[in-house]
Amino acid sequence: MFIYSDTNKRYHTLDYFYKHKFGCKVFKISLNGGFTCPNIDGTVGTRGCIYCSKLGSGEFAGKSSDDLIKQFNDIKNIMNKKWTGKYIGYFQARTNTYAPVNILKEKYETILKLDDVIGLSIATRPDSITDECLNYLSELNKKTFLTVELGLQSIHESTNKLINRCHSLECFAEMVNKLRKHNINVVVHIINGLPYETYDMMIDTIKFINKLDIQGVKIHMLHIVKNTDLEKMYTEKPFHILTREEYVKTVCDQLELLRPEIVINRITGDPKKEDLIEPSWLLKKFCVLNEIDKELARRKSYQGKMLESD
Repeated sequence: MFIYSDTNKRYHTLDYFYKHKFGCKVFKISLNGGFTCPNIDGTVGTRGCIYCSKLGSGEFAGKSSDDLIKQFNDIKNIMNKKWTGKYIGYFQARTNTYAPVNILKEKYETILKLDDVIGLSIATRPDSITDECLNYLSELNKKTFLTVELGLQSIHESTNKLINRCHSLECFAEMVNKLRKHNINVVVHIINGLPYETYDMMIDTIKFINKLDIQGVKIHMLHIVKNTDLEKMYTEKPFHILTREEYVKTVCDQLELLRPEIVINRITGDPKKEDLIEPSWLLKKFCVLNEIDKELARRKSYQGKMLESD
């Protein structure tokens, strides 16, 4: 059995991590704090990343027109019909440190005051945490369970220029180091299947982040949604979209190269059916998860196996 598993999973799931850290079921509640992004407001760009939807990757967050407490309670009440436990407020949509610290404090601490909230997860960009913000996050980290999620997507300059990330790899690595100096947990987002990336390029991205002092990773499959620059690019000049079989193989190979203590916060995409253009197989989320489990079992493999011979 894999060291960080008490089920059939051969990788370090977020559910396992939460249960062993907090002793109970823990749920992340996705929130829309009404933030914008420096890649939209003109600070570094105006069009955003080419795959980003109009909701800024916050499709499953609350409605920005609702206040944060209503957003939180609406989602919590749905979850409580099936489960009970503790909660982590997940500031998901757009860039959630991109505001003056007094505004961040008001939004974050509004959620932390709610019953059974044990922490925050904050999704942001590596170029959007000021020194003042970092100092505030450091203080917050001493009071609650805090995770900062940094978008990387790929380590390759040609890809990041194509997808309009508008920050450098050096900027990303520097911010990881700054956060870790304050003992703040870091989760990194990567995307498999980005336009024109090869298998070796995706593996190189995993090898790079595995050398960093990170605590978690989110592995996404690129999905093309309506009304994005990516949709326009794909319509005008179609590029290869990974098949489910290619994705499963790539993910399993990546897992074998990741340190076993790194928590796999996500291992596939989760698009809305009405917005999705490609790939359609991504809608069958549990099928993808099951295929990953079966492939690791077939290999008699698990997260970190390829590191054992190093």
